[in-house]
Amino acid sequence: MKQSFYDLNYSDLEKVINQNNLNHSAAAVLFNWHYKKKENTQCHDKIAKCSLAFFQDNFDFSLPEIDTVHESKKDRTVKFLFKLKDNHKIETVLIPFHNKYSICLSSQVGCAMNCSFCFTGKQGLKRNLTTSEIVGQFLQAWRWLAKNRPGEERILNIVFMGQGEPLHNFDAVKKACEIFLSKHGTSIGVQKITISTAGYIPGLKRWSQEIPGVNLALSLHSPFEEKRNELIPINMKYPLDEVLTYIDKIPLNKKQFITYEYILIKDFNDSPDDAKKLGTILAG
Repeated sequence: MKQSFYDLNYSDLEKVINQNNLNHSAAAVLFNWHYKKKENTQCHDKIAKCSLAFFQDNFDFSLPEIDTVHESKKDRTVKFLFKLKDNHKIETVLIPFHNKYSICLSSQVGCAMNCSFCFTGKQGLKRNLTTSEIVGQFLQAWRWLAKNRPGEERILNIVFMGQGEPLHNFDAVKKACEIFLSKHGTSIGVQKITISTAGYIPGLKRWSQEIPGVNLALSLHSPFEEKRNELIPINMKYPLDEVLTYIDKIPLNKKQFITYEYILIKDFNDSPDDAKKLGTILAG
């Protein structure tokens, strides 16, 4: 089975080109062509054509198949259901803001976190997504916008808040971020990418060290350990207090921020005591 071209970050691409004695200057052309074109077109660059033939013979250029698209008539949100090669399905959502969009990406098929309020968690973890399956969601959604909503194909923000725990699939998510951030790739600003986590400390450590500048969103949902244990079982292994202590020690740059996510559940986490404790946590 051929490796997917979209599993390569720019450094990987340069390495393949050097190992096969291809024209080094073709790397930027090829990366730009595949990540900045809005539809399938021919590459006419003379330098890249020879290299492109090599890659077409040795790499897979297919993207996740769009199974269904649901467009909200109320707010123009677009929800994609993608069918993967092994017939598993994942969701991706485009969230509009005027004529621009944020995209919510999935990182796994299913999820191991088993959060009580999440349908995906009840399915269990089937497998991790590859980098190409993560990047492919972005490219397919972007090209869909170019075709169906011309003039609105600006995706300015990427949030890893779809199916799965992103930090539980760190290697693939990290490489996808490298592709999104590359000036030769989609050129998304580092402050425009946010990774959501239930509080998976091993992944938090790698996030802070290996992709600095990328924003973090913590699924909090209760300021009390006992209640959070019920909502987010991983809290029993990585308690909220330990997660918050670790996050507080991470040096953030001026444009980087931490978001705290909180789902209000009637008569469970919406009392004055919950609000007071939450305020204490957020105040630092």
